[in-house]
Amino acid sequence: MKPFTFIRDARGASAVEFGLTAPVFIAILLAGFEVCALFWTQIGLQHATEMAARCAAIYSPSYPSPGTGVPHTQSYAAQQAFGLSLPTSTFSVPTPAPSCGAQVTASYPFHFLLGLPNITLTASSCFPK
Repeated sequence: MKPFTFIRDARGASAVEFGLTAPVFIAILLAGFEVCALFWTQIGLQHATEMAARCAAIYSPSYPSPGTGVPHTQSYAAQQAFGLSLPTSTFSVPTPAPSCGAQVTASYPFHFLLGLPNITLTASSCFPK
């Protein structure tokens, strides 16, 4: 083999390029999935609090769900969270403010799969506004 002929040799260039770009592409793809999951959870929390505030305005917020002992508003909110399986303790029904008929708040710790620090998502809704 002549000296320096390996510099012009292009065999394996595709494998090297793939090895350099694939980890970056996969990291961006996984980060996109994490951001989508974060937004899905936030939207689910907000929807659940809005529906539960409406429910609390119509019914008594402390009325227990049949057979559970959990207030109806909290169990209804957990059911309205867009397919998320949230515990009923995520939602709370504080005493109504003078400017708000029925208020429901939610606080949920979001755990990232990629090892990022956890954040707490919050949502609040008042009905009628």
